[in-house]
Amino acid sequence: MNVIITGTSGMVGKGVLLECLSNKNIKSVLIINRSSIDLKHSKLKEVLLKDFTKISTISKDLEKYNACFFCMGTSSVGMNTKDYTSITFDITKAFADALYAINPAMVFNYVSGSGTDSTEQSKTMWARVKGKTENYILNKGFKDAYMFRPGVIIPEKGIKPKTRWYRIVYTILIPFMRLLKNSKTMPTTTKVGLAMIHTLFHSQSLKHLENKDIILFADRTF
Repeated sequence: MNVIITGTSGMVGKGVLLECLSNKNIKSVLIINRSSIDLKHSKLKEVLLKDFTKISTISKDLEKYNACFFCMGTSSVGMNTKDYTSITFDITKAFADALYAINPAMVFNYVSGSGTDSTEQSKTMWARVKGKTENYILNKGFKDAYMFRPGVIIPEKGIKPKTRWYRIVYTILIPFMRLLKNSKTMPTTTKVGLAMIHTLFHSQSLKHLENKDIILFADRTF
């Protein structure tokens, strides 16, 4: 399988990338970033794109891929609805539209968040926007699609959060997180990556994956 990953400078995206690079069933990985992550690997190709709404300008680079793991996102803290929608929904829509035009038989996985509202009626702004984004992808018509809704994630393999205040919180909590690695309620970055890879080979009816669902899917023996 050949996969596209976004958001590899972030904690979740980096975790997914590392699992894909080490997995024998993943033949090649294309990462699309605004700035380089400076990582070299025989499977890896990196394309830089400053404006993700212009994804169609690199359409040639997107051919021959079987899946997209969309791990890019931003915090809603301090943002108004218009700006958050632009970053969260508009960019994801442009990406999904471009990939669907090239290969509708793809698997599209989207990293959303715990508390996302599929009805799009929540009083919480980010939950409505994330719900709208999820619904658009699920209704697009891809071969398969999964909405990953992690809450707290335990970082592994030297991965650190990109956002400064997340890094501070995680630094404080690291001793406790080590005790929770075998938790059935908090997935590690490794398990998120494994669960994403499993969606490529084992379709399931549950499309919205919360923390416990991610762990169960990652740990399944097929």
